[in-house]
Amino acid sequence: MDEKIRVVQYGLGPIGCKSIEFLTERNHIDIVGAIDSDPKKVGVDIGDLATLPEPLGLRVEDNSKEALREINADIVVLTTTSSLEQICPQILDIVSTGKNIVSTCEELMYPWLTNPEIAGMLDAAAREYNVSVLSTGVNPGFLMDFLPLVMTGVCRNVNQVTVERIQNAQFRRLPFQTKIGVGLTVPQFEEKATQGSLRHVGLTESMHLIASGLGWRLEETTDIVNPVIASQPMVASSFTVKSGEVLGVNQIGRGYVNGEEVITLVFKAALGEPDPRDRILINGVPDIDMVIPGGINGDMATCAIIVNAIPVVIQSPPGLRTMADISPISFSKRL
Repeated sequence: MDEKIRVVQYGLGPIGCKSIEFLTERNHIDIVGAIDSDPKKVGVDIGDLATLPEPLGLRVEDNSKEALREINADIVVLTTTSSLEQICPQILDIVSTGKNIVSTCEELMYPWLTNPEIAGMLDAAAREYNVSVLSTGVNPGFLMDFLPLVMTGVCRNVNQVTVERIQNAQFRRLPFQTKIGVGLTVPQFEEKATQGSLRHVGLTESMHLIASGLGWRLEETTDIVNPVIASQPMVASSFTVKSGEVLGVNQIGRGYVNGEEVITLVFKAALGEPDPRDRILINGVPDIDMVIPGGINGDMATCAIIVNAIPVVIQSPPGLRTMADISPISFSKRL
């Protein structure tokens, strides 16, 4: 593309604001709009929200439908929610104005089996308006699904796929620590886990993406969440976790074919985790054991992949896309 890509940033939470920073680094991208429903952000310059060295001369708008109709853009970066049901109306509004979408919504990453009705509706709407919609991120979207799927490309046969994402949450931002239950008592953790408000969203979608790429159809999936408990006091961002309280989460997703566990996804994020890593183990011919020592920073990688995905999404066939049916995403910046 010779002309600059015109981008709207929709959602200005931590990921949305960091995405603004990444978008401004690309000389083939122009940010032409910003939308958020938070009254404290409406009217604020996006450069100030993203704590950039200087304002960008573009202020946040709150009337999403009107703004989407009036802004001339190629694509919307949608970073508002993890929930497919909540994001569905936003997607329908966006595609009806003829704009493509790249989103970080975890439940949108592979919804064909978890919510086929909404998936079909979004796919039909995107095709009607001749645009493409993709959800991606570091996880789900890459490390625990697309990357292991790609690694099987050198295998003659695959019997089982295991992925481990182990993170030391000691130096992560406070919202992330809160999200994984740091500082809760065990009963508080279990109550939130039962409510579904304390879990990593997307393990089930990741399992289905891997399975679909391998030609497997999972007959059963499980997603079990357990607390990691402190054996001694430990300092978090701004408080101390007492012995017996929660340091984080240990979540395991399992997928089964013919009664056999063929996919295992381990997500563990806790204060003081001694061996952080991203690891892919493939039992097949050949066996593969790939490790990224220390693991990949989630916030940075998520913002990078959604920015890098922009030109690919624009050029993709219309419809609701997945990471497995688009062209490869890579770093892109004009020299």
